[in-house]
Amino acid sequence: MAENKEPLLKHQVVYHENCPGCKLERKKELHTGIPLKELLFMGIVVLSNALPISSLFPFLYFMIRDFHVTKRVEDIGYYAGYLGSSYMFGRFLTSVLWGMAADRFGRKPIILLGTSSVIIFNLLFGFSTSFSMAISTRFLLGFFNASLGPIKPAENYPHIFSRDSIFGRFPYLLPCLCISLFALMVTITCFWLPETLHKHHTPMHDGGGVIETMEAAHGHNQPTKSNDSEKGLNSKKSLIMNWPLMSSVIAYCIFSLHDIAYAEIFSLWAVSDKKYGGLNFSTKDVGVVLSFSGFGLLIFQLFLFPIIERILGPIMVVRVASIITIPLLASYPLMSMLSGFLLSSTVNCASLLKNILSATIVTGFFIQQNNSVPQHQRGAANGIAMTGMSFFKAIGPAGGGSLFAWAQKRQNSSFLPGDQIVFFILNVLLVVVAAMTFKPFLPESVKKPYEETEE
Repeated sequence: MAENKEPLLKHQVVYHENCPGCKLERKKELHTGIPLKELLFMGIVVLSNALPISSLFPFLYFMIRDFHVTKRVEDIGYYAGYLGSSYMFGRFLTSVLWGMAADRFGRKPIILLGTSSVIIFNLLFGFSTSFSMAISTRFLLGFFNASLGPIKPAENYPHIFSRDSIFGRFPYLLPCLCISLFALMVTITCFWLPETLHKHHTPMHDGGGVIETMEAAHGHNQPTKSNDSEKGLNSKKSLIMNWPLMSSVIAYCIFSLHDIAYAEIFSLWAVSDKKYGGLNFSTKDVGVVLSFSGFGLLIFQLFLFPIIERILGPIMVVRVASIITIPLLASYPLMSMLSGFLLSSTVNCASLLKNILSATIVTGFFIQQNNSVPQHQRGAANGIAMTGMSFFKAIGPAGGGSLFAWAQKRQNSSFLPGDQIVFFILNVLLVVVAAMTFKPFLPESVKKPYEETEE
């Protein structure tokens, strides 16, 4: 029986010769193992689209100051928040549309559009000479979006970039230019990416839409296209009723609000004057802190996180990381009393730990969300999570910037003066996230029941 069964399973699949999706499916079947080349391509694509998100935060304070849109230093945070939010607001408006376009026209054209938009609009952002131009180019960058340590080159390296040079006249161009050049290389590389969309109308048994059985080819009864579409429609509707998924998405969105607000507030706080409770850092100092945190985070994610997640599970990982972050953030306002090497080393260590804990929380939520749905619904589930996250990350920088500007004006308040109120409110969001990891709000993963149903 076993000898007859194996050939039957193999001959059950028929591929369409001129379909790029079928070619990829055949390649995956013939070549087992890790597709290192494809993973490398997708890794650099994701990196090129992720770099512009937070690359402006270290110099955002100085950029708003140089635009002269505010008369008082304390009001810089308001405008910095609007500029930081414009990217995510544009992405929120179109993330679902670009996903639908990818399903209709192919993934590769949308990827090329996304990386091309980074080249154009990120470069234009570097040439910004006014607040309106900066906010417009950032919005368009996010709208069409399907870190290098930023520095003000003309101030930090006057012997290399004179004030009459292009980098002297546009002091925020260099980091944007570097990212755009990287995106240009990625765009060229994307032409070698394989297309995954199937260019025929035959539905697949498992909902992927790529292959047909031999029985269908010989006219035997198979699920019709309308039935398959109906099934897909019902599947999408059921996602909203899937409480393990939706509870995880809601908690993830709340944390995304905290995370993007922290990213903006940290940079504004670090470069602000010590009389306002800041650290008086330069953009170069902030770049060093972020680079150190990024390298340490990479090591942690590669070697330590998988072990911790296997021991604790995704829900407990999120819970523990959220609780540990609360006292860490509460200590931030005290750092302004330090100076010299003690200050820089403390900030580096605190930033590294905060970024590790944040990445742990995000990854834990991703795992929980994927565990809450069957395989064929994971794309739609991730789309729901990305849309919600983009909305909260769109309001996060504006809220964080406004909160920071308000805190700058209450240095002599009797209750949590100055920046203390900022980190207190960030901690309130973390308390909410930690509370959401307990039952009955966030139930245990339902991965096994879904897999059994799917089989």
